[in-house]
Amino acid sequence: MTNTNENKPFYYSLSNDRQEDEKLLEPIRYHLQVPGKQTTVKLAHAFNYWLKISPDKVQAINEIVTMLCNSCVMIDDIQDNSILRRGIPVAHSVYGIASSLNAAISIFFIALERIVNLHPAATKVYMEQMLKVFRGQGMEIFWRDNLICPSEADYNTMAKKKIGGFFNLIVKLMKLFSTYEEDLSLLNAILSLYIQIRDDYGNLNGNKYTESKGFCDDLSEGKFSFPIVHALTTNPDDKQIIYILKQRTKEIEVKHHCIKLLEKFGSFEYTKSVLEELDLKARAEIERLGGNPLLVKLLDELKSLDYWD
Repeated sequence: MTNTNENKPFYYSLSNDRQEDEKLLEPIRYHLQVPGKQTTVKLAHAFNYWLKISPDKVQAINEIVTMLCNSCVMIDDIQDNSILRRGIPVAHSVYGIASSLNAAISIFFIALERIVNLHPAATKVYMEQMLKVFRGQGMEIFWRDNLICPSEADYNTMAKKKIGGFFNLIVKLMKLFSTYEEDLSLLNAILSLYIQIRDDYGNLNGNKYTESKGFCDDLSEGKFSFPIVHALTTNPDDKQIIYILKQRTKEIEVKHHCIKLLEKFGSFEYTKSVLEELDLKARAEIERLGGNPLLVKLLDELKSLDYWD
């Protein structure tokens, strides 16, 4: 990762011509102006409280995972026909689907160049965890496109792959340089589920989120988000929500009606209770592992449902 004359981070191939990269990866440069959550970066530094690897290795791993996250977000925007990403038009709306998709896919191989040079065992870790990410994303798309509501258990499995794949990638790459032997997989599973459900809640019930991504954008995508799954599984005889999802509506009035249904069915309250339970489970697991003030601080930030930065 190198700074450009615009003082923005940029990704270059280790083997390709930089001038060509500047042309082909322009959609990535554009995407990088979108203010990110930086959750993975914060997690890496927090996990290093236990793992204690060198700062240069933490930076290298952070760069790799950040590259992959940005690439996946660009692909996710294409798959969801998104319009905005935190208040800014998505890359494929500006550069087109073909160029944006090519740039995003290129990043996977640019990241792989760095993975190969990072550690002899890093490539296997990379392949295992990124396959989980795409399997999780794939199931979410499968449910959406086939109008199949998953069970809560299936949703949880999806989230632990889609988000947990990135979290496990961070930990497993860091562990290649650490003597730390505790198993962090349970904590990662809890955190990944928490992040995914929190994101779903915010899309349908968070003012700051909807202002930056579009009002209840998940309804326009036809996404079976966590509150939707609860509403449909606990009220199977009411078909209004499933038909609203089927329409991929952009009508504000229809979205407001769907929100009222979610409130009526107690789906927001249930989602909040699940988030509170996951927060407690994460804190208990952190305590069991010996305590980690950096992870506790991150949980404190995430606990506020108005915190979307």
